[in-house]
Formats: sequence, structure tokens, C-alpha cells
Amino acid sequence: MSNITVAVLAPNGYADDLGKKGTSSDITFYNLKRGGSTITFIEPTRYPEKLSSLFYAISLADRVILVVEEINATFGETVLMLQCAGKANGYIIFKNYLSPDQIAPLIKGTVLEHYEVIENDPIGLREKLLDAATKMAAHQKVKDGAGTGIVPIDHHFNVKGVGTVILGCVAGGIIKKHDSLKVLPTTKSAQVRSIQKHEDDADIAVAGDRVGLALKGIEAEDLDRGFVLTNDPAVKCSTTVTGKAQLVKYWPAPLKEDMVLYVGNWMQFAPSRLTKVTAEGDWRMPELTLTLEKDLVYTSGAKAVLNYLEGGKLRVVGTLTLS
Repeated sequence: MSNITVAVLAPNGYADDLGKKGTSSDITFYNLKRGGSTITFIEPTRYPEKLSSLFYAISLADRVILVVEEINATFGETVLMLQCAGKANGYIIFKNYLSPDQIAPLIKGTVLEHYEVIENDPIGLREKLLDAATKMAAHQKVKDGAGTGIVPIDHHFNVKGVGTVILGCVAGGIIKKHDSLKVLPTTKSAQVRSIQKHEDDADIAVAGDRVGLALKGIEAEDLDRGFVLTNDPAVKCSTTVTGKAQLVKYWPAPLKEDMVLYVGNWMQFAPSRLTKVTAEGDWRMPELTLTLEKDLVYTSGAKAVLNYLEGGKLRVVGTLTLS
């Protein structure tokens, strides 16, 4: 079985015609399945009110469907978030008589420049994505040996007769039934009792899979969105992070110490205080030190998205390559 996760950046409910509605909160999941191929669609239900909703949907996605109905501030912010998140594989659907040449100057030099323009045809889009998932499955190879995996948690709850269950997408590596995983940033650990992928039981899950994991050794109330299940020693957590930033070209002025920036990484969208800014030469590429109230879970070299929620219409600041 292979899965493709797709962010649907469109009016809420657009994905009703793409898949069966599943878990819904500030992000809403829709599921599509044919044989061994599955598609997970995600809508940022609370966007544009909550920027975090947009980040979560984009962060989880392998591909993007962007429906352009109007060229406005929301469109511009979405372009910046996609660029900062590095989501280079996607499709654009135009409505209200808009055309590619109207947005061409706005997406020039961004990841969207290479998105495929397609018709507003949900049936054709479903087939296109299922075919892509089928081809991916044919080339997907999973090593049977020992491996490590990473699963950021996006939802968690208690199921009667089953116990603690989390939902998430495998961000990297391999997760196996009976694996013992750290629950970062806590000091707790949990064992994988069972794995489900689109309601089918499985013994293994690989990067890109959408999973439900039943856990032993931890309670649902001990978990939170953004916690990470992993047996990968490269994953670390800290309340102080440093790195090289790259600000978006529209950001108007140098960053200042004491600013509150929100750091987006995996399923975390955490407030931090900027405690040190060092800019030698280009102020759009400073070295930053950020202090958080709670541990950020990350790997060295990961690109986090920086956000400033008091920035009015411009809330996406840029990226931070974590040291």
C-alpha cells in the first residue's frame, strides 16, 4: 500500500468531492482508496483566521492542490507559506475566469512556478492522484531489517477496548508493530501495539504513510499535538534553538531581539522569543537564537517556518535552518 498526502488549499468543503471525510478539527482529513493505493487530503479548516491551520496542512503534504478564485492577501500568504515549506509538487486550478498569466508575476521564482495547471475536474483529479500512488507503490521498497522512524502526532484520543491511539503521518524512516518509541519531548516511551493505514491493519509503515497507532505504556492525556514518536537518535529537543534564517523578500525590516516568532516544524507551531540576532552583510539572512517555553522537537538541518502573528497582512517571515 502506498499513500500520497495532499494539501487542498481551496474554499472549505472543496475536498468533499475528492474523498470521504474523516477526522476534523482545525484541519480536516478526507480519504480516498483504490486497491492498495490511498490518498489523504487535508484542508486547513480554520485558515485564514489561524495561520497554524495553513501550516499544518502544508507541513503534512507531499503534494498541493491550490484553487485560485481571487488574487488577494490570502493568496499571497499561501504562496509564501508554500515557498517557505518547500512544497514543489502541486497543481493549480483557476476559477472565476482567472488565468495563469495573471498570477505569473506573483509566483515567479517560487515553487509554484512549476505547478501543473489543471481543470476543475474532481473525478479526473482523483484518478490522476490514484494513478500516481499506484506507480509509487510499484517502485516502493521497504527493507526488512531494523530501522528507525519518526511520527509527529496530529491527533490523539482514547478508544474503548483499544486504549491510546494517535494519528499522524510517518515523517521519515520505518515504524514497525511492537517497536518501542520515545515520546518526545517527554521522558516517556510507548510500544506500538498495532498499526492501521486507512482502516487496514499493517505490520509496518514507511515515510509518507498516514497511520493510526495503538500505543501501550502511555495515556492519551499524556500526549499533545506536536509530540513526536521516534526511535531515531538524530531527533532531539530543546527550549533554545539556533540557525540561519532567510527572510521572505517582502519582509520590510531587520528582525529585532525580543520579537515573538512562531516556529513551525512538523506538527509544532510554537511561540518563541528572539533572544539574539546576528546579521553580517545581508539583514535578510541573519543568524538567530530563539528561546521557547516548551521544547521544540527537530533534527539538525531541518527547515522550520518562522511566523509573526502580529504582522498584520504579512505573517510569514521566512525559514530557519535549525542547527
